[in-house]
Amino acid sequence: MNADAASGAGEADALIRRHLRWGWTMLFVFVVLGMVLEGLHGFKVGWYLDVGNETRRLMWRLGHAHGTLLSLVNLAFAWTVSRLDGWAPRRRAVASAGLRAGSVLLPGGFVLGGVWIHGGDPGLGVLLVPIGALAVALAVALAADGCRGRHPQ
Repeated sequence: MNADAASGAGEADALIRRHLRWGWTMLFVFVVLGMVLEGLHGFKVGWYLDVGNETRRLMWRLGHAHGTLLSLVNLAFAWTVSRLDGWAPRRRAVASAGLRAGSVLLPGGFVLGGVWIHGGDPGLGVLLVPIGALAVALAVALAADGCRGRHPQ
């Protein structure tokens, strides 16, 4: 194995660890968020359940669902990186950064959008959602392309 291949393998190992840590940590955070939402519902907290707070409930459920799903996508990304030898390191790094950014922006935008609601509309935090969605879409497209293995290292 030459020095470039060893360097690429080391970078891949670091990326795999990063996404495993990120995915499991996110899963913990969003499982706890789910428990909090269930508690708010179970204790009939008006700030969460009243009819005028439907937008808040929707935004927080969407944040919880997207965050949980994206935590699993991060774990799948780590597995994918571990299985691919021909994925160009630069494209792999861009996919990683996009996935991590989108994993914060997408569910975070929903959660923030539900913190401050204005007459049935979500707060400005919801503007982070499409940015996060684009980052995730880019990461997924790069991962799908990386599975083809046709890009030079």
